[in-house]
Amino acid sequence: MSQTRSKEQNQATGTPPAPTDGQERQTPLVQRVYQSLLAEISVGDYQPDQKLPSEHELASRFLVSRPIVRDALGRLRDEGLIYSRQGAGSFVRTRTQEKSALGYAPVETIADIQRCYEFRLTIEPDCAYFAALRWNQPALDSIASALGLLQGATEAHRHRDDADFAFHFAIAEAANNHYYRSSMLALRDHIAVGMKFHGVSLMSAGLADVFKEHQDIFAAIRDRDADRARDVMLRHLGGSRERVFEGKTLDLSL
Repeated sequence: MSQTRSKEQNQATGTPPAPTDGQERQTPLVQRVYQSLLAEISVGDYQPDQKLPSEHELASRFLVSRPIVRDALGRLRDEGLIYSRQGAGSFVRTRTQEKSALGYAPVETIADIQRCYEFRLTIEPDCAYFAALRWNQPALDSIASALGLLQGATEAHRHRDDADFAFHFAIAEAANNHYYRSSMLALRDHIAVGMKFHGVSLMSAGLADVFKEHQDIFAAIRDRDADRARDVMLRHLGGSRERVFEGKTLDLSL
């Protein structure tokens, strides 16, 4: 009863709940490995039932210890994203429930990319709004971790589609509304197409400016400034669409 009352008080005041033992074990290194793997799974780098690299291989890749990798894999397992077979390793789980609940026809034309941007502009600003109101510390850490991946890519003068999607997906999770989460998952492949075009448009210049846009979104959510979070997300997506189409969107009138 006291835990329930405490949770309700936290929700009423906007105070993040105290971390559980599991949350306390989510160190920055665990978070970095978790977020990187989450991004790769989210954009389809690992297919359903595909085996992940071994703990040893992942430890070498991320330059961390095997216990760090084990904790990151444990979090993915707890969230139902992967499963383990004794003596065989970890495998990506098929998200049959989410896929059957919502799906869209594949991107076939440039007009479809524009339609995807239009749809994202109607849901993601509000998603950022609610994320600002509702995040708890693990959710904010997930957004921050994805932002860190984007920072590393920007400093290396490249665009990472997986990190970009991970950032937007982490915001959807922070909004604590499964409709946003399911919509982002259903749009994953469609968003990836637009992000590839966007990444190409940024290769000559603009990577730093776009990273700053992501920083502004994170700061607004962290500060629980819901109106600003909505506004900066709207401007970010609108700017992305402008860069992809060079200000020349198609007339989609019937």
